[in-house]
Amino acid sequence: MIQKSKTEQQAADKDTSNSLFRQWQILSKLPAGKWIGTRELQESLKREGIDISLRTIQRDLNQISIRFPIENNGAVPQGWRWRADAPIQSLPHMTSSQAVTFMMVEDHLKHLLPPSLIEEMNPWFDLARRSLSTQNNVRQWINRVRIVPATQPLIPPTVDRQAQQIIYEGLLQDRQIECVYRARINSGEDKTYILNPLALVQRGAVIYLICTRHDKTEIQTFALHRFMAAKLLNSRAMHPVNFNIDDYIDSGALGFRVDYSKPTEDVELRLTMSENTVQSFYESKLSHNQSIEMIEDRIYCVVATVPYTSQLVWWLRSFGKKLLRIEPQFVADAVYEIDK
Repeated sequence: MIQKSKTEQQAADKDTSNSLFRQWQILSKLPAGKWIGTRELQESLKREGIDISLRTIQRDLNQISIRFPIENNGAVPQGWRWRADAPIQSLPHMTSSQAVTFMMVEDHLKHLLPPSLIEEMNPWFDLARRSLSTQNNVRQWINRVRIVPATQPLIPPTVDRQAQQIIYEGLLQDRQIECVYRARINSGEDKTYILNPLALVQRGAVIYLICTRHDKTEIQTFALHRFMAAKLLNSRAMHPVNFNIDDYIDSGALGFRVDYSKPTEDVELRLTMSENTVQSFYESKLSHNQSIEMIEDRIYCVVATVPYTSQLVWWLRSFGKKLLRIEPQFVADAVYEIDK
């Protein structure tokens, strides 16, 4: 029996290691449900720094299919995927697109996820960072993408983390919470409530809990940073019939009511402005039924049905003297703070 020299053995071990790493990468890139061709696999591997021939990829796939539940479609060129009966795979690898997604989730959505889920996600965030550390071109994407607020940027208020965790768990587990809520400055003492959490919404720098009180059916909005303490109860949260968070947002409720004694109502808004000012309304509409009409030379009227909220009032004020006329009159009175 011919024995290999130490150098030959080391070379063979290196080849085996390289083949294993390459096949691991190929396996991690196979999708479930749709087919991926060998050419697409080759391009994806090349982005990861693995430059191999189509013949090698095909040979690797044939070897992998002996041990793993993957299949090909028999086409020319072949497409490959995980079989429908394949168990969920948990390979410690992440593609560049997955890594970018996880990093953006951590940057922009982490504060909206329950701490218990964040704890589960932390290994994936760490893996995403490690994956991007070796992919210069993809890492640059993170450094070149930003979200800028459309309004004056504000520093988010401080949130009590323990109370936040309890509130998020209540929403996640659909259970009631007992909480201590701080009123606005100079508007009263802290109050204790039992709440039925329904949804979370971030509006600007502030996160709001949408909920009902245990003794009321009216849907209410509580700023998360005003919760001083919270306790998770065993009782199941009670939901209003047919509550839908998207319908609630579309109603304008989160724009906040101008008159808190009345529900939010829609108003047909008519704004008269110059040709220069009207340009932005062609690109970003106030509503789906918005219309724009020239009423005289270089003077236009924008008509749109929108919820009448304090947010609308503040937004109209931001135009200053650029709005030549606001209708109906009660909206103009609110914008210019004219007492009736």
